[in-house]
Amino acid sequence: MASSSKKVCVVGAGVSGLVSARELLREGHDVTVMEQSSGVGGQWLYDPRTDAGDPLGVAGVASSIYASIRLNTPRESMGFSDFPFVYPSTGGDARRYPGHAEFLRYIRGFCDAFGLMDVVRLNTKVLDVGLLAPRGHDDDGGTRWTVRCSSRRGDCEGEVVTTEETFDAVVVAIGQFTQPRLPTINGMDKWSRRQLHSHSYRAPDSFQDQVVVVVGCQSSGVDIALELCTVARDVHISVKSVDDDGAIFPGMRKAVSRRHNLHLHLQIECLCEDGQVTFADGSCVVADSIISCTGYDYSFPFLDTGGLVTVDDNRVGPLFEHTFPPALAPSLSFVGIPKRVVVPRFYETQARWVAQVLSGRRTLPSSEEMMRWAEEYHRAREMAGMPKRFTHVLDDYDCCDEFGEKHCGFPRLESWKKELRWASIARQRGDGSETFRDVYHDSDLVREGLQAQGWPAGSQQHK
Repeated sequence: MASSSKKVCVVGAGVSGLVSARELLREGHDVTVMEQSSGVGGQWLYDPRTDAGDPLGVAGVASSIYASIRLNTPRESMGFSDFPFVYPSTGGDARRYPGHAEFLRYIRGFCDAFGLMDVVRLNTKVLDVGLLAPRGHDDDGGTRWTVRCSSRRGDCEGEVVTTEETFDAVVVAIGQFTQPRLPTINGMDKWSRRQLHSHSYRAPDSFQDQVVVVVGCQSSGVDIALELCTVARDVHISVKSVDDDGAIFPGMRKAVSRRHNLHLHLQIECLCEDGQVTFADGSCVVADSIISCTGYDYSFPFLDTGGLVTVDDNRVGPLFEHTFPPALAPSLSFVGIPKRVVVPRFYETQARWVAQVLSGRRTLPSSEEMMRWAEEYHRAREMAGMPKRFTHVLDDYDCCDEFGEKHCGFPRLESWKKELRWASIARQRGDGSETFRDVYHDSDLVREGLQAQGWPAGSQQHK
């Protein structure tokens, strides 16, 4: 049992917020989860609306999920440690890489299994999170927080009520895919034709017979470009480099060679008012639409820390181990910041650590030591030539095991699941940009792992 129970506010009811609630409840804390949408799931709560009044996506709907999206990670390694993402016995999406609706069903099942809806307040938008008193000035010598939020009673036309509440701790778990990161392109402000961010993309229908330029060639850029090829006259993909150095998947080259209407270019040099798009390789096209698949920025507009936590070129900091701001720990924490990690498992590990620290089961280093860790981490990344905006890109599956063992005694990910994930990435980056989700052949280790845990065999092609 927890040695010290805290009243904790979790901001967000997506994957990271819900698993934070589960871990906090296990430690005996009094938990309230505030979610601005009408349901749980975060990004996976698909919203067919697009930001018509703001096509670049800087405001409007929260979800960035498009209609056809499928997981790019095998479901067998995608679940929480004690709640596997099993294949549906009847109905549902029985593919190894299912669509968004199947994963949302899994999230809702997780909520039901652990009674999380009892602590979730839907249709509740957090407006402001601020310090109640300077550190050391309240009764128990810790920092407390005032959370102001607006809640809508009844349906979408219901009365909006603003309330304020005090908490011992706040966990920020709003995810990474809400604030679009827009490219800077010469002439972008004068280009009069259709521009949007992938945040506002839902389906290809409105691009029928158009010439479309897709900026960026990571996962969403690849998926969207390939889907657009089925309806558009021509699709032009703009990338920083066409070398096989990670800037573009080698498999994408093969996709381009197989399609007469899919073309690859270097990054855009400039945009002209008449619709012309000029690329750095000297080529140019007259386009009808541009879709920027350029990622997202961390954004916490509701959080007021007096400058103790900032976002600078997508570096949230300073943070100790991407989780605790040294000057405000442990009363303020972030779950869900790291990228390219084992999701949702890494966030489950973070959540368990936060919950145990708040209960007194685990202790943190001094604020000076935590600050020193953050400074040394940033310095090491910079010396390795890593841009600041990649501060939280860990790109290391083993780091989840190391993080969990170090901070909260979390179990290691089974070897067969790691191999399953790595094989998926290798196929995607290799020659399977189009087929990696449906054509695969599992190794002996993976087959043995599947069999041992009662998963269906996956050594053949799945459709």
